[in-house]
Amino acid sequence: MHVSLWRWIVAAVPVASLISAAIAGGPAKYPYKVVTTVGMVTDIVRQVAGDKADVSGIIGEGVDPHLYKATRNDIAALQSADVIFYSGLMLEGKMADALVRVARNGKPVFAVTERIDEKYLLEPPEFAGHADPHVWMDVSAWSKAVEAVAAALTEYDGANASLYAGNARRYAAELDKLHEYIRKVMATVPERQRVLITAHDAFNYFGRAYGSRVKGIQGISTESEAGLDDINKLVTFIVDNDVKAVFVETSVAEKNVRALIEGAKARGRDVALGGTLFSDAMGPAGAYEGTYIGMLDHNATTIARALGGEAPARGLNGKLRE
Repeated sequence: MHVSLWRWIVAAVPVASLISAAIAGGPAKYPYKVVTTVGMVTDIVRQVAGDKADVSGIIGEGVDPHLYKATRNDIAALQSADVIFYSGLMLEGKMADALVRVARNGKPVFAVTERIDEKYLLEPPEFAGHADPHVWMDVSAWSKAVEAVAAALTEYDGANASLYAGNARRYAAELDKLHEYIRKVMATVPERQRVLITAHDAFNYFGRAYGSRVKGIQGISTESEAGLDDINKLVTFIVDNDVKAVFVETSVAEKNVRALIEGAKARGRDVALGGTLFSDAMGPAGAYEGTYIGMLDHNATTIARALGGEAPARGLNGKLRE
C-alpha cells in the first residue's frame, strides 16, 4: 500500500484544523492568493479559478520536482498564500517539511491527486511501496485532479461554487478531446513499434492509457542513478526489439539517452533521437507547450511521429512549434 504525501501531512496535522482553515470565512478579497508547486498543477488551478485567484507556481520549466528543495522565497510565498495546491504521491518529496509546516499553521493545503482511486495507481517494485506519481501522463486521470481543484476552491470560497464548477466542466471537455486525440495518434503507430524509451520512468501511465510499452533509464524518481548495467540492458532490449527512436526529457540530463544511441550503434543498430519530451515540467511560460494541454499534445505528437505513426505536425490544436 502506498503512502501519499497528503496522508503524511494529515498524519502530522489534525484534519479538523485543515478543514476549519479552508472554510473559515473564505477570501477577504479578490483575487485571493493561491500558490502551487509544479506547472501541471499551476495550470489546472488557473483554469478552474479563473479571475478569482492570483495563481503562482514555485517549480518552473525544466526543473526536476523530485529533487527540488524549497528556498527562502518559496517558504515566504507559501506562508503568504491563502490556499496551497500540490500534486502529491511523493512527487514533491523534498518539499514535504515546508508543506507540513504551513499546514500546521492553519493554511488550507490540498493534493490534487486525492480523488484518484488507489486501485488505479501503479506501484513499481523499485519505488519501495510508493505509487508512481506521474499520473498527469494519462489525461483521463488528470481530469480527476481538475475535479479535486474545483472541490477545494469551492470549500474555500463557496460563494463562487457555480463558477468553479462551470470552469471545471469546460476544461474537462477540452481534456476529453485531448485524450481522444492521443489515443487516435498512438493507434497509428504499428503495435510492434509502440515502444517508448525515455530518460526516466515518467511515462508508465501514458503507456497504459495509450497502448505503449514503456522503459526508462532511471527509475520513477530521478534520485536513482542509472548504472552501466542498466544502460547495457536497455541497449540489448533496443537491439532485440528493433526500437526506432528514443527520447530525452526537458527536466533530466541527456547523457544517458545519448549513451543508449551510441551503445546501439556499436552493435550495428542506428537509433534516432525521437525528440524532447516534457515529463516532470511543462514548456516555457506563455508558450502553448507551457500549458498542460500543450505539454501532452507535444508529447503525443512527437512520440507518434518518431515511432512511425501519423500525427499532424502542429498537433491537436495547430499550435505546436514545428
